[in-house]
Amino acid sequence: MTEQSLLARSIKSILMAGVGSAFLAGAPAFAQDAQDVDVQGVQTTEEQESSAEEQPERIQVTGSRIRTDAFANETPVDIISIEEAEQQGLNTLGELLRTSTVAAGSSQITAAFATGYVVNGGAGAETISMRGLGANRTLVLLNGRRAGPAGTRGAVSAFDMNALPISAIERVEVLKDGASSLYGSDAVAGVINIITKTDDSKTFSVDLSQPFESGGERQRINASWGESFDKGSYRFVADYNVQQELLRGDRDFYACRERLLFNEDGTRGDPIDPRTGDYHCNDTGFGLWLYNAGAGNVPSGAKGFYDYDGFLANNGYDSINDTYSAPGDLRGPEGWYMGAYDRETDPLWNLAHPFRDKVTMIPETKTLSLFLQGDYQLTDTITAYSELLHSSRETTTQGYRQFWTNEVGPQPASLFGFEGNAFIMPVALTDHYGSDVEVDYSRFVAGLEGSIGFWDWDISYQNSYNKGLYGNKIIYFDSMLMAQNHLANGTSCSGETTAISGRTCVDVNFADPNQINGNPTQAVRDFLFGYEQGETIYKQQTLEAYITGDLFTLPAGPVGSAFGVSYQRDEIDDTPGETSAQSNSWGLSSASRTAGSQNSKAVFGEVRVPVLADVTMAQRVDLTGSFRWTDVSTYGSDSTFKLGLNWEINDDWRVRASRGTSFRSPALFELYLAGQTAFPGQMNVDPCFNYGQRYEEGNVTETVYQNCLADGVPTSYDGSSTSSVTEYTSGGGDTLQAETSVAESAGIVWTSPEDTFAASIDYYDIQISGQVSKLTASDIVGTCYRSEDFPNDPLCDLFTRNNGDSGDWGIDEVQAGYVNVASQGVRGVDINLTYQDDFDFGSIRVALEHTNQISHTYQLFSDSVERQYIGEIGEPKHVGQLFTTFSRDDWSVTWTMRYVDRVSDIPYWFDGSNETQYRGETYEFIGHIPTTVYHTLSGNVNLLEGLDLTVGVGNLFDKEPPKVSPTAGVATTGNAAIYSQYDQLGRRVFANLTYNF
Repeated sequence: MTEQSLLARSIKSILMAGVGSAFLAGAPAFAQDAQDVDVQGVQTTEEQESSAEEQPERIQVTGSRIRTDAFANETPVDIISIEEAEQQGLNTLGELLRTSTVAAGSSQITAAFATGYVVNGGAGAETISMRGLGANRTLVLLNGRRAGPAGTRGAVSAFDMNALPISAIERVEVLKDGASSLYGSDAVAGVINIITKTDDSKTFSVDLSQPFESGGERQRINASWGESFDKGSYRFVADYNVQQELLRGDRDFYACRERLLFNEDGTRGDPIDPRTGDYHCNDTGFGLWLYNAGAGNVPSGAKGFYDYDGFLANNGYDSINDTYSAPGDLRGPEGWYMGAYDRETDPLWNLAHPFRDKVTMIPETKTLSLFLQGDYQLTDTITAYSELLHSSRETTTQGYRQFWTNEVGPQPASLFGFEGNAFIMPVALTDHYGSDVEVDYSRFVAGLEGSIGFWDWDISYQNSYNKGLYGNKIIYFDSMLMAQNHLANGTSCSGETTAISGRTCVDVNFADPNQINGNPTQAVRDFLFGYEQGETIYKQQTLEAYITGDLFTLPAGPVGSAFGVSYQRDEIDDTPGETSAQSNSWGLSSASRTAGSQNSKAVFGEVRVPVLADVTMAQRVDLTGSFRWTDVSTYGSDSTFKLGLNWEINDDWRVRASRGTSFRSPALFELYLAGQTAFPGQMNVDPCFNYGQRYEEGNVTETVYQNCLADGVPTSYDGSSTSSVTEYTSGGGDTLQAETSVAESAGIVWTSPEDTFAASIDYYDIQISGQVSKLTASDIVGTCYRSEDFPNDPLCDLFTRNNGDSGDWGIDEVQAGYVNVASQGVRGVDINLTYQDDFDFGSIRVALEHTNQISHTYQLFSDSVERQYIGEIGEPKHVGQLFTTFSRDDWSVTWTMRYVDRVSDIPYWFDGSNETQYRGETYEFIGHIPTTVYHTLSGNVNLLEGLDLTVGVGNLFDKEPPKVSPTAGVATTGNAAIYSQYDQLGRRVFANLTYNF
């Protein structure tokens, strides 16, 4: 067989390892002189021909610690180049990684979840969850070494992608397979290895991103200086990135939520608002919740609302006083109207409040990052290296919310200045709701690397330190309670102060129209409202050493190996604000101090055995085995392994396969989270909510129906007299066990003889057993009432129900927490196709990355029904992206297409029917999202010597987020679906101007 040069073999191996992104990233190499090419750090000249007598230079890639002569690997590795970010106008690492299909198949935590959602890492955090298995099952490495968690609050467990400036990155290697036997317990779903620049480039750049509509602008300025000298090199990067706030009012598609109901003929079924002549806004309610106690003019479910703009009075609508006809009827101050009890009166309730337009959709975020790395050759065989990263991030959000007399419930109308046989519960709005976050993250690495003969060794120490401050606007619980007690008792304040917050009592007129509309007096603001700040400290230290080299030589080649040890210590100390720690924050989640530590020790090894070489149908066959023993102070010890096959049939075809085990010890917050309190709605928790009517409609099982009856809950219970559930969540402590998993993959790779085409197909299967998950209030209560052993099921002891006083049969308190559940699993196929060729008129590069998600299952308990997520909103069956680049001389044009398959919640949650009831009539609702495609067009040109300009348009056709009906129960703002797969900015122009010194 004719021997290949190292150059040709390296290029082909790059194609086989990453195929999709690697081919695109490595494209410039094909245009260089074949006599002197640097392929990902492998330098070769025409004299360096591979031979039996000469060992080629070896490199190490993600997925193995053994240094090899090429990028060929038994597990698929995608290589994402920084050029992809520039071509799409992406300014953060999180934005870039979310375009990869390993992340695009599930909704990711982004800054868009900063308002109205409590996310791990706190407001503004951006993490990556590979395959939808969770960010704490995705290991993030920086230059092959761990990057410690960053963020705020007690549930910090993953690296925040905001911390590292994208300008410091050369490429990102994504190992799409479990790798715990190599890297430790976090690498269940895969590994993201961020590789920073090490060349001599010196640049100054400015990035701008400007949506065609105002809001959501981004500006970034960056300086990067790299230098090599005889015995080493260094690089310094300074980056300042500003994301401007996007408000809800900045985009029409975030407008007031409509019911989005349709008649059978496709016409809209929503009621019409007489004020606007358009469909009624059905957003957050405020006003007086009315309860009939003998009044003849208060229909069931009626709401009282004030005529702030005079429209109702000016157009002849009857006020509450106008409906008074007999003693006992409700009447009171002028200006109050009644409605929202049937289709005709629903649109009279004006819910288009101006607070809505001021809600943060994308928070204002300012990030300053500094990165320094260097290496110095101490001797001919020993080199010292170091890295220093510091990032400071500030994120601010704004929202609004309801507050009401929850603790005393509805009160006699006479206490609010009304008269009649009715009870009233005032519900007000306030914009005293939002947060500010400051995160300072530092990471230091120092190490030595060298060689002893033909063996290479490395020893490194990594220390990351995260300090996060998080402030929140709050309502004092003790102030609310004092004000409500005075209301219920018919008394007034007499100079007393609240027991915890120390506020001087002020009489609160809960039915004051101005207060309900969000404009209380300053005295009431000072009494009810406050601010608190919490602090999160997370420390991680790692010490790792390994050695790699050839053990001996077999007829097919040398047997490569790597052996090492590691030590890791993690510490968390989250101290919530004083008010939350004292459980004195009304209506918001609160928590006690979360503190704990964990030590991990590991011994690992890997061996690659060449089985065959240069025989028929086996140009090269390698078997790889790895093993890791880990001892965790909070769990104990366990072992994991991985076996891999790399079968290079000939120059064009290769088969790869692997099977490995993983285990993940519980994260610190899963162990030590202390006393977190949340307030989910009754409808989302209680299966007995309106169960009588739902049973008649066929939407409640016989088991649930009988268990609700046995618990004494009336069939007429509809939740109208109850408040939210109080959910207490804490860590699992000593009861938690490590979760285990098995990952399998198999694939085939083809490259054309002329190296212009390449393709790969890889099947993956990851199954997790004993997964650590939060057992929510809905899980606990729902499982209890579905149980055949009700009320003796152990979960039935974890919650209490109210006794029916004042018609309140709702769930009172639930003791939730982290437990080992049954299982979670994902299966699918990754497909990569690439083409590249040079012509007289220029060069063309095309790359397609596609993932077909076959299944994503979750089973809470061994006897629970297995959930299948694929096809639901947020979990598309197919995702992908297509890159096409034409380049000529000193300019190029790139078109990027990203697509997300159609999704629907209807088959999974609504028995295949999109019909719903509204006021006794049947309508159809939108519970699906069609296939969505986004386009980006950009161009790059060298303006002057050393001056490059990239200009492009993202979301070229200005595609809006898809609309979904509220009945579908999915995450929306207005009717716009809020999932990371869908663009929230609209069409935007972006530009990058870079000067190369």
